Amino acid sequence: MFALDAKPLVPVELTKTVVDRSAGGFVSFEGWVRDHNEGREVMRLEYEAYPSMAEKEGAAILAEARERFDITGIACTHRVGLLEIGELAVWVGAAAAHRGPAFEACQYVINQVKVRVPVWKKEHYSDGDSGWVNCAHCAAHAHDH
Repeated sequence: MFALDAKPLVPVELTKTVVDRSAGGFVSFEGWVRDHNEGREVMRLEYEAYPSMAEKEGAAILAEARERFDITGIACTHRVGLLEIGELAVWVGAAAAHRGPAFEACQYVINQVKVRVPVWKKEHYSDGDSGWVNCAHCAAHAHDH
């Protein structure tokens, strides 16, 4: 399951969607909003997504992980909307009979999500400025308004 969610993520609840009795190992990754980027103080983040495409690509990534790794479950949820420092922005969980495939699948999914899923991050800085991170299309569009 891949999902976008505007509500705060609850890792304990998300874990329940992945783990079952056949799993001997579970690995998760949590990406949090940090207070800095490239030497600038970040006050909050804003995530925007192209929902239908993000969900389709996210589902494809999870399917690839199921094919590549001997796992029993895999899921990823990414926040959208305005997030404060310390909030959970993205969660990935992988379960397997053994720990190795769970680690590998979890790392594969977060790496692919960061590159392929159309979710864009806008940072709001302490000096009042803001800017899109790694999104040339977003930055160009922002100048249109």
